Amino acid sequence: MARQHAAPRSLAHPRYWLTWLGIALLWLSARLPQSARLAAGRALGALLYRLAHARRHITEVNIDLCFPERDADARRQLVKDVFAANAIGLLETALGWWGTDRQLQPLLRVEGLDQLKAAQAEGRGVLLLGAHFTTLDLAGRLTCFCAPLDVIYRQSKNPVMDRLILNNRAKRFQHVIERSDIRQVLRSLKDGHIVWYAPDQDYGAKYSVFAPFFGIPAASITATSRLARMNQSPVFFFSHYREADGHYRLAFTPLEAGFPADDDVVNATVVNRIIERAIRQHPEQYMWVHRRFKTRPEGEPSFYRKKHKARR
Repeated sequence: MARQHAAPRSLAHPRYWLTWLGIALLWLSARLPQSARLAAGRALGALLYRLAHARRHITEVNIDLCFPERDADARRQLVKDVFAANAIGLLETALGWWGTDRQLQPLLRVEGLDQLKAAQAEGRGVLLLGAHFTTLDLAGRLTCFCAPLDVIYRQSKNPVMDRLILNNRAKRFQHVIERSDIRQVLRSLKDGHIVWYAPDQDYGAKYSVFAPFFGIPAASITATSRLARMNQSPVFFFSHYREADGHYRLAFTPLEAGFPADDDVVNATVVNRIIERAIRQHPEQYMWVHRRFKTRPEGEPSFYRKKHKARR
């Protein structure tokens, strides 16, 4: 059952005025030339790096854990680059929502589309794994030029943003499926659809196993292998990047032969490995601002400071 918001009925309530102002600014940003959008995103990222103390702490911890081979200065610079890429990604989300086809199509580069379409033609649907790259929403819009998708959706706590995100995704995708609605996911696969979802965040220990991610045991959900087995659907990985020249590269890659195996840890390790490999191509474009290592094996302390201590 969908979560209910404890919020005023009217989305015009004063508590949402700042949200609406932010949406208006995002709408305006979709009208910017690409070069101006990238410059504005970098400036916003520099500001957030200084102001968003809790998120900076989380990012610093993640980068220190995952890139120990880099020296302290290189890791500090990567954290700054992550904030710039996330801020640019916010403006790219607006471009994905309100940009025109004429704006977007010339920016697109695609790899592996023929393989994806051949897999879909088998009639068992395709499970398309993604990850939380900063180009996430824009990549979804760009993929609509290539292939129809069903997407997994996580409800937002802010009802204004929830309505905006859901409406925009509903315009682009065949089905927008609430993440707990496993029956609809299976129906979509049985109907031969491509279902896109991202299994790379920490959803707690209940439906997860611990598998290495950048060498760190990370709570990794087991849904991917279970869904693939239920319908014998082929599984692909979907990576997407912002290139230095302002174009966007989408790549569809089949998972290795033998997936899924009968071992949940083995399967989660395979998924984490392909996500890690994709992140290493452009590590600054991954959403390191999330607590990827929030859940720890029993007896291990948290890597992150408690929220009330996160400010510096």
